[in-house]
Amino acid sequence: MADVMGREEIPALFEAVAEIFEEKKEELCAMDANMGDGDLGLTMCRGYGALPNLLRQYLETEDIGKMLRKAGMDMAFVVPSTMGTLMASGLMAAGKALKGKVELGSAELCAYLTVFAQGIAERGKCERGDRTILDALGVAAERAEETCAADPDTGLAEIMEAAIAGARDGVEATKAMLPKFGKAAVFSAKAKGIPDQGAVAGLYLLEGMNRYISART
Repeated sequence: MADVMGREEIPALFEAVAEIFEEKKEELCAMDANMGDGDLGLTMCRGYGALPNLLRQYLETEDIGKMLRKAGMDMAFVVPSTMGTLMASGLMAAGKALKGKVELGSAELCAYLTVFAQGIAERGKCERGDRTILDALGVAAERAEETCAADPDTGLAEIMEAAIAGARDGVEATKAMLPKFGKAAVFSAKAKGIPDQGAVAGLYLLEGMNRYISART
């Protein structure tokens, strides 16, 4: 039997993400305070804390793609910060890619991860190597796609494990990068040897998703 999630599971998927950001809130804020505004943990908690209910309001009437796109639009108003806008943009882009889908299988999960990262890159005008969340999510999407291409029947948890391994490598790589955006660029000398806080948040995002996916299998 194919390993798929129905659209009714999507809010719970992101509830697990909200849980992990609540757990990591203080850590992310401390990391961000060293290089930026110090509110990254709060932003991720607020945005992903709201997302499950934003998704539920479209659960009865929309497919997965429209749920994600519309909830992403709503999320942009909940967290109108730079990171909040990037997260919302990723959701909206992924929603467009998954238009018409009522189940999330391995191919759809890989598409979600890939297009979510692309949406962030396009909205943030960033690329891998710029020391941002994309350095985690871009590698994660690449590893997920490779795993799915090698075996289209790979389960959702295996895809997420590959993505998380990629994100960890991406986080590690940011230690050698200099920030180019925002306040972090002003304090670039302090970045040496320290992982980018946005990339760490990207890793936790994936770990939250996998917390739900691995528990259901």
